[in-house]
Amino acid sequence: MVKKIFHLVLLATISFARWASAQDKTTSDIFALSEQQLKGMVAFLGDTNLSPRCTNHDGSIRLVRPNDWTSGFFPGCLWYQYEYSNDPYWRVQAEKHTRYIVREQFNGKTHDMGFKMYCSFGNGYRLTNNKEYKEILLQSAKTLITRYNPKVGCLRSWDHNADKWQFPVIIDNMMNLELLFWATRETGDSTYYRIAYNHALTTLKNHFRADFSSYHVIGYDTATGNVLQKHTHQGLHHESAWARGQAWGLYGFTMAFRETGDESFLEMATNIARYIINHQRLPVDGVPYWDFDDPSIPNAPRDASAAAVICSALFELSGYIENEKESFLKFAEKVFLSLSSAEYLAVQGTNNYFILKHSTGHMPKNDEIDVPIIYADYYFLEAALRREKK
Repeated sequence: MVKKIFHLVLLATISFARWASAQDKTTSDIFALSEQQLKGMVAFLGDTNLSPRCTNHDGSIRLVRPNDWTSGFFPGCLWYQYEYSNDPYWRVQAEKHTRYIVREQFNGKTHDMGFKMYCSFGNGYRLTNNKEYKEILLQSAKTLITRYNPKVGCLRSWDHNADKWQFPVIIDNMMNLELLFWATRETGDSTYYRIAYNHALTTLKNHFRADFSSYHVIGYDTATGNVLQKHTHQGLHHESAWARGQAWGLYGFTMAFRETGDESFLEMATNIARYIINHQRLPVDGVPYWDFDDPSIPNAPRDASAAAVICSALFELSGYIENEKESFLKFAEKVFLSLSSAEYLAVQGTNNYFILKHSTGHMPKNDEIDVPIIYADYYFLEAALRREKK
């Protein structure tokens, strides 16, 4: 027991030292590195329409087709680089890689329309006011709402595993609602808003435990709308707290409050933030293990992607509250500095041109474990931009 306590204290001391060593990192430092890494990835990709997702077991870069749920994040990184630098080179690259996924606006087989289209075309439209991008985004929203079931009050997440769930809804799906809120603002058609709002309300009601941790998958009965299962797919077990799931919930309800002004969404986002920040198994550097309930902690893999999402969300959430604003900002800053340390931040020209190390995608499937993953980079750059505006 004494040895275990000593080991934990030693790990905490080492983690704190690594975090402290990163305190001189500035936003310009981060974007200087990302510029070089993104240039390396652009050169590697050439004219292929594939997108980088992660590093494979054999050390190679995993490239995915436009229909993969992660295909919008690399174009999104390019748009963030353009936003920060205002360098026309990055606009050209962002436009090129965004065009590769244009056909996904009609893909009704996925709920990931926000991840794919809003992170790419959404950022492109915000930064360029390209009317073609607007039309593509509106079609994407039209396609997404075909997955809505009014009896359930949610957008269907997956079509696979029909033997497990009639109508699965995952916490990740909160992230796709931003596209729908945007569509109502652009068109005045409240249909998109109502669907997004109902999905958020249903998720608020059914996805969370008493301690404000989140289930990953809720299975609904399509005839009655009743909950049939409370499961996980990427977490440790059905009652565990999968780290990235908690991050999706925090970010999603922060965004939902911004778009609706509904105080219940702000209250949920705040409670999720408290759950994460105060968790006894959260490491001192604020970068969570892949699942808060993994019994192998402190030897479990970390998930830098969850940390990046949490960090970005907290920079936004801190602007909506007064009584905990400073504590949330302080924690977001700590996580940002941790991710900016040598422990997580790549050295130029390494890490297969990804920016962050040590993410975990699908532990139960033994896939994407302790590797760089593109959405970690996307939300890290977003966090850097949000931090700069604070």
